[in-house]
Amino acid sequence: MTRLDTFFALSERGSTARTEILAGVTTFLTMAYIVAVNPAILGQAGMPVAAVAAATCFAAAFASILMGFVANVPLALAPGMGLNAYFSFTVVQQMGVPWPIALGCVFISGVVFLLLTLGGIRQMIVGAIPPHLFAAVAGGIGLFIGFIGLKNAGIIISSPATSVALGNLKAAGPGLAILGLLIIATLSVWKVPGAMLIGIVATTVIGWLFGAVAFTAQPYNLGALTQTAFKLDLPGVFGLTGKHGLGLFEILFVFLFVDLFDNIGTLVAVTKRAGLIGADGKIGNLNRILFADAAATVVGSMAGTSTVTSYVESAAGVQAGGRTGLTAIVTGLLFLLAMFAAPYAQLIPLAATAPALIIVGGLMMAPLIEVPWDEPDRAIPAFLTLAMIPLTFSIANGLAFGITAHAALKIVKGKAEKSDWLLFVLAALFVVRFVWLSAG
Repeated sequence: MTRLDTFFALSERGSTARTEILAGVTTFLTMAYIVAVNPAILGQAGMPVAAVAAATCFAAAFASILMGFVANVPLALAPGMGLNAYFSFTVVQQMGVPWPIALGCVFISGVVFLLLTLGGIRQMIVGAIPPHLFAAVAGGIGLFIGFIGLKNAGIIISSPATSVALGNLKAAGPGLAILGLLIIATLSVWKVPGAMLIGIVATTVIGWLFGAVAFTAQPYNLGALTQTAFKLDLPGVFGLTGKHGLGLFEILFVFLFVDLFDNIGTLVAVTKRAGLIGADGKIGNLNRILFADAAATVVGSMAGTSTVTSYVESAAGVQAGGRTGLTAIVTGLLFLLAMFAAPYAQLIPLAATAPALIIVGGLMMAPLIEVPWDEPDRAIPAFLTLAMIPLTFSIANGLAFGITAHAALKIVKGKAEKSDWLLFVLAALFVVRFVWLSAG
């Protein structure tokens, strides 16, 4: 146990192996939905569903274990929601790009990420974001996570009149989620170790006992992975095959842009919650974290899935006590096991994991006290960041609004300095992006 403690700095970070294992299991349970959701989305692009299920598990396992060993942070990764939808619905279905070429685009975006990381560009971008926006990102992601939890539970539903509305609380899903919320909240107040995990398992068992959980296993074979592994078409990306032209550059830009800022936002929020941001505002092992993230996208594309990214659900494991890479490794090992029984990952219903997300979202509001709300030049960008993340369902959009507003107000106030050059470059790129998206 001494070697484990030394390698992961368990005692130094105030954690234990038991706590890290519980945190890893908690993170996995809140992320397990991706094993079923990602294949369902990419399957609509014509990709073999069983193969994507295996690729999803493999990519998440490789990425999370790599992050744990290389960077020693409790940050788990998997194919990203949003980017998988862009891959399937926009790139393949709307633009008519065959999925092997689309995988090639993901591969190249990962390689570019790797080069940007090795060149120190990604680190410079993180360093250009002011501390009060870091706090706003953490709070915004908290709202985002909480909103996802409420939506997964059916407590909040879509409404054509008001965009969102209160769901039917008498239905099985919302009722089960509210019960789970009460269980986890009670255990948390009593400071019971592993409250999140206990609450998720207890809610799942109650759901089974009362018939609120329905599940039908789908035919599955681990060997299906060969149907997508190494099927990416790199020559097609460069126009050597197919007739997609400059549209491929747009695809690469979106994969790069969204993944970059989604990752930065998630990274800031999770490491801040875990207490891994130093007094100087810098994230420890940043180079290693970004390297692991970039490598994960490259390997994921070769396995046969869309962009792999850091998951905001990692905050659930952090709340359960995870402080080191051992948490991420446990999550990765569970994804590895899930490869052998991918269809059964959904035995844990969304109504059971939703309460954990809701509570984690609420607890992530704490950093907002660091924002000087009585100073308009900081409060306004912080608020835009905070609001736009959940309201646009995009961490990247929240950062875009916040950074652009911060840069504009610096100019208005006459406080712009030469050292802020990267901040203004980022703001300009965001403006170009907004104009581009509006024109499209």
